Parts: sequence; C-alpha cells; structure tokens
Amino acid sequence: MLKRMINSLEETIIILLLATMTLLVFFEVVLRFGFSIGFMWSEELTLLLSGWLVLFGASYGIKVGSHIGVDALVKILPPKVRKIVSGIAVCACLAYCVLFIEGAWVYLSKMQMIGIELDDLPLPKWIAHSILLIGMILMALRLLQLLWAIFTGKADGFKLADEAKDSMYLAEETTLALNKGGDSK
Repeated sequence: MLKRMINSLEETIIILLLATMTLLVFFEVVLRFGFSIGFMWSEELTLLLSGWLVLFGASYGIKVGSHIGVDALVKILPPKVRKIVSGIAVCACLAYCVLFIEGAWVYLSKMQMIGIELDDLPLPKWIAHSILLIGMILMALRLLQLLWAIFTGKADGFKLADEAKDSMYLAEETTLALNKGGDSK
C-alpha cells in the first residue's frame, strides 16, 4: 500500500512538472510571438522545472529500467560474473551519488547562509536548487534497492532499455505491415 502511494506520488510529480513546463513554454511563445509581450520570470522557472524533471526522472528511470546502457559485454558474461560486475557498477554509481549529495549539501548550505534569491523570482536560491540534494538522495535509494535485488538474486544487473532489440522488433513489424498491405492490392 505504502509502496503504491509512493510510486503514484513520484509519477504524479513527474507528470505535473512536465505539464507545467510545457504549458509555461507554450503560453510564453504565444505571448511573445502573438502579442509581443512576455514574462521575465518564465525562462528561469522553465529551467528550474526542467532541472527538477530531469533529477526526478533519473531516479524513476532507475526504478523502471528505462535508462539506456551499453551492456553487450555484460550480457555475454556468465550469470555469477554478471552479478558481480553489476554490483560493482551499482557501487560506483552509489559512490558518485554520495559525492554529489555532499557537494549539494555544501552548496545549498552556503546559498542559505548567504541568502541569495533567484534572478527573476522572489524565491531563495537554496530552495529552488534543493532538487540537487533531493534528486541524488532519491537516486541513491533506487540504487540501494537495485543493489539489494542483485544481492538477493532478484536481479542480475541494471534493467536497461534495449534499443537495438526494440528497433529490430519495430522493423519486423513494419515489414509485416507493408507486406500485408501489399498483398491486399
């Protein structure tokens, strides 16, 4: 129950960020090119929303396995070796997250201490940029879940999107559709 609520919340946040960013850009384009007016703050807000979207999306991508990776070498390894290599890769990603979390904490602490606001919005910079810390913590949690799944045997590595396989499937499907359409004439 709690897991479903968290997943739903995460997906809702991503949807709201994308929808808000898209609508903001659309209205700004209409105002600028249709009426020769615009909002000073829309570009800054769009950049912030895209940053939030990317870092929430990266964490979500790890969860659902939508990241693209070059795993040709890993796929030919025996299952035990594949798990070891995948575990090492996840640990390296976790180390990167820890370094980024530490850097984000220092940066946000200094921004809060100095009290700088955004250029075009009356919002403290440390609040607007807090996604650096939040996003990396979420990513680290997803990586820890993946490491546990590898350790317990529920996964043997990253779930990566296989673009080559998907492309071949689409090519076969298109060929079949074209041949079927050609037969009816």
